[in-house]
Amino acid sequence: MPFPGKKKTIAIDGMGGDNAPAAIFQGLAQLHDFVGYHYIIFGDQGVLKKHAVAVPREVSYEIVHADMAVTADMDVRSSLRIGQGSCMGKAIEAVQTGEAAAVVSSGNTGIFMALAKITLKMIEGIDRPAIASIIPGKNGKMVCLDMGANAECTVKNLVDFAIMGEALARSVFDKQKIKLALLNIGTEKSKGSRLVKKTSDILAKLFDDYVGFVEGNDFGEGNVDVIVTDGFTGNVALKTIEGTAKYIVSELKGALDSSILIRIGALLAMPALNSLKRKLDPRLYNGAILLGLNGVVVKGHGNSDDVGFANSLRFTIDILRNSIFDRIGEQLEKSKIHCASEYCEGK
Repeated sequence: MPFPGKKKTIAIDGMGGDNAPAAIFQGLAQLHDFVGYHYIIFGDQGVLKKHAVAVPREVSYEIVHADMAVTADMDVRSSLRIGQGSCMGKAIEAVQTGEAAAVVSSGNTGIFMALAKITLKMIEGIDRPAIASIIPGKNGKMVCLDMGANAECTVKNLVDFAIMGEALARSVFDKQKIKLALLNIGTEKSKGSRLVKKTSDILAKLFDDYVGFVEGNDFGEGNVDVIVTDGFTGNVALKTIEGTAKYIVSELKGALDSSILIRIGALLAMPALNSLKRKLDPRLYNGAILLGLNGVVVKGHGNSDDVGFANSLRFTIDILRNSIFDRIGEQLEKSKIHCASEYCEGK
């Protein structure tokens, strides 16, 4: 299909993920009602064309050939050798050259981040990228970061994550007032490490709507818009949430199939059960943005199916509709003024 110059373009790693490329094209087919967007899919042209038949005519896309693909079992050093020649590398490069406004991949997270960091560079003033995900709660959705990019963090890292997370929440939630919190082992000011206490003091100066500490059980409540933590804790929390949701759905299915009477009751309760299933389905919240880079870089789950990948693209489109980079720049300048030497120490 011809390249439509007036449309916003999203570059896609066509071979990344356990279910690629089938899930990618089947997911793309679900975006037929999203007008104004064009997709460039990078990968083995012969393989990709076989799956492209799933995409309806109203979806604007093109296929660009790439001989090499980053595989799940590659280490970072090996992947960097094939680097920008791979479909993942070429998709990232499309953002760097301005050909695309964003890049999406369900491939290896570590390699994706390494290639994106080398190609796109960091936003000036940000030291490390962070993985930010949208987590559903009882009372609303939350931006949570870092979800695995940085196992150890400094105060400056956590403050930077808060700045980027607040900007993302403004973008995807379309809110002016963003409630921001810091994950801790308790809500009392006396609890926690020196790291989180010092970070909390700085965040209170930076954000009018900073609410202080939250605990792990607050992930399920959804009473704040952003939760900030280090990547080690965030990744454990994310995997725990996903594992618990899968366990509940599995146990519920087993219980509902245990007798005829329960099956009849389940039929009567089906609307409520379907609503619960939708809330617990991690595919509906697929897509995490690698914040801190000079470009919109979105990572889908490695095992994304068509529904999951479609939602990764919807998440990307939400971000493109409201650019977050100006807000990040404004808050970085503000942090220098308010935090002075204690912030610049980065300890």
